[in-house]
Amino acid sequence: MLVPIFTLKLNHKINPRMVAVGKYDGTHPCLTAATQAGKVFIHNPHTRSQRFSAQRLVQSSQDSDVTLLNINQSVSCLTAGVLDPQLGYDALVVGTQTNLLAYDVHNNSDLFYKEVTGDNVRSLALCDFDGDGKKELLVGSEDFDIRVFKEDEIVAEMTETETITALCPMYASRFGYALSNGTVGVYDRTARYWRIKSKNLAMSIHAFDLNSDGVCELITGWSNGKIDARSDRTGEVIFKDNFSSSVAGVVEGDYRMDGSPQLVVCSIDGEVRGYLPSSQEAAGSLMDTSVEQELVRELSHKKQNLLLELKNYQENSKQAESRVQVSESDGHMGVIPANTQLQTALSVSQGSDTHPAHVELSISTSNDTIIRAVLIFAEGIFEGESHVVHPSAQHLTGRVRVPICPPKDVPVDLHIKAFVGYRSSVQFHVFELTRQLPRFSMYVLSNPASTPEPPSYVTFTISERVQRVVLWLNQNFLLPEDTDTQSAPFPVSFTCLRSAGPLVISVKPNGQVSLRTDDMDLAGDIIQSLAAFLAIEDLHVEADFPKYFEKLRKVLVQVDESHSVHQKLTADMADQSNMVRSMLVQAEDARLMRDMGNMKKRYTELYDLNRDLINCYKIRCNNHMELLNSLRGVNQAIQRAGRLRVGKPKAQVITACRDAIRSNNVNALFRIMRVGAMSS
Repeated sequence: MLVPIFTLKLNHKINPRMVAVGKYDGTHPCLTAATQAGKVFIHNPHTRSQRFSAQRLVQSSQDSDVTLLNINQSVSCLTAGVLDPQLGYDALVVGTQTNLLAYDVHNNSDLFYKEVTGDNVRSLALCDFDGDGKKELLVGSEDFDIRVFKEDEIVAEMTETETITALCPMYASRFGYALSNGTVGVYDRTARYWRIKSKNLAMSIHAFDLNSDGVCELITGWSNGKIDARSDRTGEVIFKDNFSSSVAGVVEGDYRMDGSPQLVVCSIDGEVRGYLPSSQEAAGSLMDTSVEQELVRELSHKKQNLLLELKNYQENSKQAESRVQVSESDGHMGVIPANTQLQTALSVSQGSDTHPAHVELSISTSNDTIIRAVLIFAEGIFEGESHVVHPSAQHLTGRVRVPICPPKDVPVDLHIKAFVGYRSSVQFHVFELTRQLPRFSMYVLSNPASTPEPPSYVTFTISERVQRVVLWLNQNFLLPEDTDTQSAPFPVSFTCLRSAGPLVISVKPNGQVSLRTDDMDLAGDIIQSLAAFLAIEDLHVEADFPKYFEKLRKVLVQVDESHSVHQKLTADMADQSNMVRSMLVQAEDARLMRDMGNMKKRYTELYDLNRDLINCYKIRCNNHMELLNSLRGVNQAIQRAGRLRVGKPKAQVITACRDAIRSNNVNALFRIMRVGAMSS
């Protein structure tokens, strides 16, 4: 589907995920990438680069088409785009760990250079998520969540199994994503279309229409040098190529200046390839041929499966005939009965001294057949997302128990494959089924009388029958089989198997709901789950978490202290910088007057002052990291307070909390978190 049209070999190493294409003069696209030693190179083959004698941009000694931008710090990200529409050309934006530089490449000058505060965001993209014609901000973070922001409000959240390393819009509300464990996939709003997992890492993803059908495919560059294109609908590979080293970035631009945008792929060794889609007619015939070939492959695959199944039945029949004595002794033939069923059950185990608490998955057959092996595929539970149980010959039975410890409170689909047969069987029948692990499966029912009530609570009122809440309870928790679910079992108490923390849920006939738990995240998860189940659009909540709020108050004090220290350190460094200039002038004056004694004295003072500056810089860096951690904690607290509400009350609480932080009104902040934004 893609035709390679040019290849370049640049004499510069390229940092992974730091590649962009920008029109810095408004006309000519230039390949831009971060390289080692704090430099960014700009490749412009269209016009011979001018000689730069000042500022940051210098000519490369290795390539006449390459100029180098000296950042003098380790580059962490870069992009190119229009900052000022009136200028009519792109600016280059380069980020380091502590600063952000916007650079006018055409005029070789800084637009701005600012100190910035980082967070745990790993990827950003703009996409019309809700189909209203305006783009929302997609944010991928280190806490495994994809969040969708509409202005200041989080309108959707999707939880993944690893850090989100890349996001890219495709078309309409559809977007691609990549995780740090080698997973790539496509979402349409909150529904995941498909995902695949590789042992290699996805270094870059990009949306590109390679078959001229008006729909973008997902292009992925991998750490092993492979580049592939997958259908946005199915994830099927429809094009692939290979580089000799890891892919550094996948971008798009009219690099040949012929009116046709090319897909440009860069490797970390500096190899660059440009690809064009084949023509519309050729793409059509290729698509037709591809469809025919796919049908042939599918039918051939079905044929092979049927032949293999037939062969297995024949082998079992032969085994049964050759082992008549064995069959008579154990009372059955090799082929399993037609009515054999695979049954599953989930229960909560509080564990023992040797086995930690867990959820137990029991898999059993409906007759005297045995289970030879079990394969379970599940996201975010097992290492590698799969788990195999293969009992030894002396322990073969019709039941297999698998301990499961989900690390987070999210519903998980368990895809189970079991090999079922008899002890004398050589070929086994494969049963496949899917069982969902409830969201709050790691909570065991406890006695309300013996469970201490946590001081933290959340209260709200719903206009639903109590029985509807009971139905939600049964779908989201693993209750014992003998639990009376017909009557309202409230108050109901649980103990978390991870932290041993208590959870008490109460529902009164008038619809007043009370949650008691010291875990603010758990309270938010329960409210969001219950609201989704009951289709509640707006929910006002009153809450109090004394222990958490006390910790937050200390964090806010620490933020103020860090700000004060930061200002003092900045002022001290400014004073010391002035002293450096003064001493340097004095030392140079002494050198020119051949006053060696004073020159040595001034340079010795400069050396000591430089050492003090380095020590102050280290202190400033440590203070900066403490400030970042504190600000991150404050931001997380605001998000947690928002998750305790639904709809408009949620947005109002988040906005009001941020206003209280800006005005440094700590008392108002805690009042908003407790009773909501609308209360006075």
